[in-house]
Amino acid sequence: MNTLHALACMGALLAAGTFVAAHPDTRKALPAASPIYGVTLPEGYRQWELIAPALEAAPLDEIRAVLGNKTAVDAYRRGAQPFPDGTVLVKLAWKQQASAEFATATEPGAPTTVQVMVKDSKKYAATGGWGYGRFVDGKPVDEAQHRTCFACHEARAKGHDDVFTRYAP
Repeated sequence: MNTLHALACMGALLAAGTFVAAHPDTRKALPAASPIYGVTLPEGYRQWELIAPALEAAPLDEIRAVLGNKTAVDAYRRGAQPFPDGTVLVKLAWKQQASAEFATATEPGAPTTVQVMVKDSKKYAATGGWGYGRFVDGKPVDEAQHRTCFACHEARAKGHDDVFTRYAP
């Protein structure tokens, strides 16, 4: 393939929103964004600080861990609500399973979802300032599931800026 043809192909991919070029010889796939909100899985979120763990009873039977970026952690430590713009929370969830080594222990089994909340009071003004993303195997779930996010958070956690998780120091 000649250089002109390669550049034309790259241009077409960029126009289609499929790839972003970091260098002429390198292409990186854009992360998949959630419907409605356009939220993606944040880069490096697995290295973020733990906000709190949680257990979800039946029918989900999940172990969950909520992580936060620096803005989120600082806000939790200050007791700041509403959370400031730039706050990002990520909830990791796994099925609960009994430990093979320690009979009374429960440990994470198969992963179920990764859920993301992003605070941007202007961009997400219609949904309490929060954008939502729910991902299974790194891919966003369908629009119907995303339509339930704000209503659930608003109905059950309105008094805490639509955030369920309390800080576990």
